[in-house]
Amino acid sequence: MADSQQMANAIRALAMDAVQQANSGHPGAPMGMADMAVALWGQHLKHNPANPQWADRDRFVLSNGHASMVLYALLHLTGYDLPIAELKNFRQLHSKTPGHPEHGLTPGVETTTGPLGQGLTNAVGFALAEKLLAKEFNREGHQVVDHHTYVFLGDGCLMEGISHEAIGLAGAWKLNKLIALYDDNGISIDGQVAPWFIDDTPARLRACGWNVIGPVDGHDAGAVSDAIRLAKDSQDKPSFIVCKTAIGQGSPNRAGTAKAHGEPLGADEITLTRNAIGWSHAPFEIPADLYADWNARDAGAAAEGEWQQRFNAYAAAYPELAAELQRRMAGDLPKHFAQVAVDAVVAAHTKGETVASRKASQIALEAFTAQLPELLGGSADLTGSNLTNTKSTPALRFDESGDVVQVEVTLGEQTVKLGGRHINYGVREFGMAAIMNGLALHGGFIPYGGTFLTFSDYSRNAIRMAALMKQRVIHVFTHDSIGLGEDGPTHQSIEHAASLRLIPGLDVWRPGDTTETAVAWSVALSNRDKPTALLLSRQNLAYAPKKDLGDISRGAYVLSEPQDIGLKKKAQAVIIATGSEVQLALAAQKLLAEKKIAVRVVSMPSTTTFDREDVKYKKLVLPAGLPRIAVEMGVSDFWWKYGCAAVVGIDTFGESAPAPVLFKHFGFTAENVADTVRAALQRKR
Repeated sequence: MADSQQMANAIRALAMDAVQQANSGHPGAPMGMADMAVALWGQHLKHNPANPQWADRDRFVLSNGHASMVLYALLHLTGYDLPIAELKNFRQLHSKTPGHPEHGLTPGVETTTGPLGQGLTNAVGFALAEKLLAKEFNREGHQVVDHHTYVFLGDGCLMEGISHEAIGLAGAWKLNKLIALYDDNGISIDGQVAPWFIDDTPARLRACGWNVIGPVDGHDAGAVSDAIRLAKDSQDKPSFIVCKTAIGQGSPNRAGTAKAHGEPLGADEITLTRNAIGWSHAPFEIPADLYADWNARDAGAAAEGEWQQRFNAYAAAYPELAAELQRRMAGDLPKHFAQVAVDAVVAAHTKGETVASRKASQIALEAFTAQLPELLGGSADLTGSNLTNTKSTPALRFDESGDVVQVEVTLGEQTVKLGGRHINYGVREFGMAAIMNGLALHGGFIPYGGTFLTFSDYSRNAIRMAALMKQRVIHVFTHDSIGLGEDGPTHQSIEHAASLRLIPGLDVWRPGDTTETAVAWSVALSNRDKPTALLLSRQNLAYAPKKDLGDISRGAYVLSEPQDIGLKKKAQAVIIATGSEVQLALAAQKLLAEKKIAVRVVSMPSTTTFDREDVKYKKLVLPAGLPRIAVEMGVSDFWWKYGCAAVVGIDTFGESAPAPVLFKHFGFTAENVADTVRAALQRKR
């Protein structure tokens, strides 16, 4: 029989030894959650250490990511490719055991956690993905999508506001396969949380539609296991298990104190702890019998093998469904996607419509959602403004039993019954962004969601996490400038475009018409390893005629030369513009041509994409020796990196007034752009 107490002590020992050796880290939470880990990983979690990407594995999320050593210990002990040398290398450069769990670096880590509350919210995305895929692909007698999502979390996760967003949505969606285990130890860095965290957490969860279990003794692995078993029986509610624990459990002088939270125990206290828990082994030494108790490779191989047999039977009965599920879980786009993208771009170019770029986005989405069933959209209570819904994406709804309501939708030339594909997230921008990260990480979906650009501040850290994890998540940000008019400076974006462009790995597109918008969508969908932000206008934008569509996807291209408007002279300057300001640049070009001043207009819908281009192409678009004048309704500082001689921008907050009045007030007129070009040319002389 396995010794559950010593199994937990193995985690405690590895945690305190690794933190001590690194002289950095958080030993207390791993030591306190060790028995919870024994209950879940030792008796319930369905996983295969030999294949961390097995499609029907249970997902485990450590939301309180500072407790990373509990996860690293579990991965090592159960047989993942994480040798003891990596635990000895905890928090060191290029190790697989960094300070917080990082997806894509350590095998078995499902999501990068650390910013508290986001792991819980990612878990909601995981559970939603499982529920939707199960409804779409499972057939009677063939349950090929059937797994749980488990999450460990602490007081910090529950104090973060995003937790309320996630908890509310999980209850509304009746995610019965989501099981959260709460490490209720009452301690944070500043000490006992009672003076500042007095929430009745169980009542809060019940009010949000959760199945609350406990409190149970978090140091009794059997009691925690029984609670998990009870949670797995829930048919229409997510479950929340309250586990009463002591932080730093086992440490004679640090247990139950803030001193155990974020610093090493110290050599003397570690010796005392070893004696107290009956652990006589040297640092990083685990006896063979405990490795045997923990080893999950045989059970994992058997579980995956049994599932593979079921999947083979499913594939024999439903070959097209099986192939489609495999394609989507692999993240591959349909083979005909390239043609769909070309058709969407050509159609936009042919029609040449004058519409707001938010409407251009919806037009592109109509084409893409009809052909890509993996597109799962949504909006933070602004669907009518963001225009993220299409004919192929009815609203996602659940019945009283928690089942996904199916409706008839047309995909391509077929009419099929599917669950809704447009999510009403409510006024929950941060939660939406982090849930989309979970959906993308789970696999099977390409999530997109909309809100106003100024509210990207609410969801920024989740956008950053998507970039850090290299996830294909698409943010649709509308009302991108002072052009939204009367709502005023609270809603008018000034610094947001530049701020988003600073996030490494995030593609940012600010298209200027329907064709550029269709290209932006096609590139975003093709970006397997990066998120995308689309910045879209509320006001209508005239179509800009184009000679060639091929270079738009490179982020910047020559839109108009002097010869294109009848001036047979070489360009004397370059106007660079994005989004709605492309029209200003074209109008200024004509005004200057009347004065025999020849100007090239460059549309730069994606600075981040253009910045990745080779030097040769950059010089072709922005020739050396020609003054460059940038035009964008945003902070001017961003544009100086392109060697601009001048920038027509806005470095104050906006005002409340009709858009045309604001454009004139802030100098966004063709005349002012033309004057700025002339001034730059005079300075050059």
